[in-house]
Amino acid sequence: MNVRPTLNLTQAAVVLTRNAYGKLALTGADGQVHEGVVPARAFPIQAPEHDISLLDTDGHEVAWIPELARVPEPAQGLIRAALAEREFMPEIRAILDVSSFSTPSTWQVRTDRGDASFVLKGDEDIRRLAGNTLLVTDSHGIQFLIRDTAALDRESRRLLDRFK
Repeated sequence: MNVRPTLNLTQAAVVLTRNAYGKLALTGADGQVHEGVVPARAFPIQAPEHDISLLDTDGHEVAWIPELARVPEPAQGLIRAALAEREFMPEIRAILDVSSFSTPSTWQVRTDRGDASFVLKGDEDIRRLAGNTLLVTDSHGIQFLIRDTAALDRESRRLLDRFK
């Protein structure tokens, strides 16, 4: 098994910047530069602030971040911005309407990013994660998160119960 050493981003000698093309560049304490690094969360829903890996263009890990809050600025801000660019998972706050209780059906929802409409192909596109957390995938593969079904209003829960 080939284990590659990883850099600790909390070390002062490790620097993260954006290059001229807007890509992240990581410079290690030894001066080696890794161009085009991409952050990836190990547990994006359960622990979004912990266990983040910086991957090089070949997908190899070059840095590991146990806790994002411990990374000094401006590197922390660069990582957060890169994660926001890469991840698109609106969180459903309310289910406003469902066209039909059989699938496919069109859902009208309110998310943390505004109102949206999508087509649910089948009941299997609603996946239960830990606890009361659900992941709803639309017909285009876009994933919507329901962080806590118990936090939804009564009408939203009633509509959702017809599909779970």
